[in-house]
Amino acid sequence: MTPSPTPAPAPTPTPTTAPERPAGLRDFYENPAVPVASGTPRSLRQARLLAAALGPAGPGGGRTILDIGCGDGTAAATAAPLLPGHRLVGVDWSQDALARARTRLPYAIRGELTDGGLPFRTASVDAVLFSEVVEHLVDPDAALDEIRRVLRPGGHLMLSTPNLAAWYNRGLLAVGVQPVFSEVSLRAIHGRPGREVVGHLRLYTARALREFVTAAGFDVVRLAGAPFHGVPRPLRPLDRLACARASLASILLLHARRT
Repeated sequence: MTPSPTPAPAPTPTPTTAPERPAGLRDFYENPAVPVASGTPRSLRQARLLAAALGPAGPGGGRTILDIGCGDGTAAATAAPLLPGHRLVGVDWSQDALARARTRLPYAIRGELTDGGLPFRTASVDAVLFSEVVEHLVDPDAALDEIRRVLRPGGHLMLSTPNLAAWYNRGLLAVGVQPVFSEVSLRAIHGRPGREVVGHLRLYTARALREFVTAAGFDVVRLAGAPFHGVPRPLRPLDRLACARASLASILLLHARRT
């Protein structure tokens, strides 16, 4: 008998490395190198607007204020001395930002404006600080819907965002330069001054912001301007002067009330 041939051993598979997944928005904001704090001047201006709107805390206790997108807690910590007796709660979905916020705030919790919503009951909050957040959102309409849900009727929304039509952006665009605050990539700055990538997806003019917030079910009480800390030092006096007219200011500060 002819013996059966011994089968050849199966080839050993060559190990392969899975392709690296491109970083998404969540990865971007969990990066500790990404700035998560607003400038102090605009935080103070916003806090003064809110303090004037709320008034002093009554004998029955203060109001509940959410700082949504609190970042590292700097803005809320800046506002706290101007809001004595009121309860400030920082909210963010970045675990890294919350870890830093808890060093500055007594309350800092995880929450999202979409994908399940904020961990608060309907009409349970008196005011919302929304500082330099709306420009980062994929779905700002859903975000304002959720903010309106948690606010009591007549509750206050204090929103700040960069101004697409800031005085210097008008000049830059006229000569074909990408406006400041706008970004075309999460990896690098292209076509405009500056070196810091912060993840802006949407930008507003004063008119667009007013119309957007009104359409979401809010009454606009006031629209003011604030300076931008990134303006070169020689131009800062002009930037402060531009704050007198919100449509030209670097930063838009909007106070609205839930209808």
